Amino acid sequence: MNKGPDRRAVVVGGLLVGACSGSAVVASGGESVGPPRRVVSLNPCLDVILVEVADRGQIAALSHYSRDRYGSTIAEVAQGLPSTRGTAEEVIALSPDLVITGRPASATLLTTLERLGIRVVQFPVPETVADSLAQVREVATLMGHSERGEAMVGRIEAALAAATPPPGARPVSALVFMPGGFASGPGTLMDEMMQRTGLTNAAGRYGMAYSASVPLERLLADPPELLLSGEPSPGAPSRAERVLDHPALSHVRDEMARAVFPERLLFCGGPVLIQTAAVLARARTAALARQA
Repeated sequence: MNKGPDRRAVVVGGLLVGACSGSAVVASGGESVGPPRRVVSLNPCLDVILVEVADRGQIAALSHYSRDRYGSTIAEVAQGLPSTRGTAEEVIALSPDLVITGRPASATLLTTLERLGIRVVQFPVPETVADSLAQVREVATLMGHSERGEAMVGRIEAALAAATPPPGARPVSALVFMPGGFASGPGTLMDEMMQRTGLTNAAGRYGMAYSASVPLERLLADPPELLLSGEPSPGAPSRAERVLDHPALSHVRDEMARAVFPERLLFCGGPVLIQTAAVLARARTAALARQA
């Protein structure tokens, strides 16, 4: 993988870091008349929703992050669609009648688009599953296909139901452990997904009040029952990735099950929650079977 910008900073959290919740905000350009004909998305999490609810002909461009085969869940689809790095020049050249982006967004870009009369709608990072489902519905309605939003919400809810353990099942302590020791903390969308699939987020017992890096020493001193870590990226591992296979982890291998949790599943909610729920549920089942 080409080591580009840290996607955690781009998505401003996704499943990892809590952010302002709420509805989309029309940032510029006023109200539109009818469904948009040419939409540019500048956010990889909105890209994932857009390809599910919009007509292909409506999509003028997705963010370039969605083409990353390691970091995106829609890379194959995105390869067949135009992309943009989000500069004002690129966006204007695409002649959109709607731009959707995350919040916050570049003030310079917003001002430029407003001056040209191009409508921009900003979406916050969803903090909960409910927020995420609402965002799917909002994007679908914006595209003029509210029925597709409802269908997608139904699929997500079905996946969550299938991944929910039976009443009374014992929770399994787990930690999402990514390059650099980065872990998803309490109060995040990932934290809720762990709870829904029968996992207790061990980040809380390490004293974490938000998403941050967990020192390897603390992990070794008090290992969770299950460690969920990312799959290696192509090429030589970076310094941050080396912690995932640190030799010291072998000392707790009898106390702690391990499972692969692709880092791409951390970035977004919406349709990605279908894969997230399935991976977490399988990992929990395997961890319990290991203890039997």
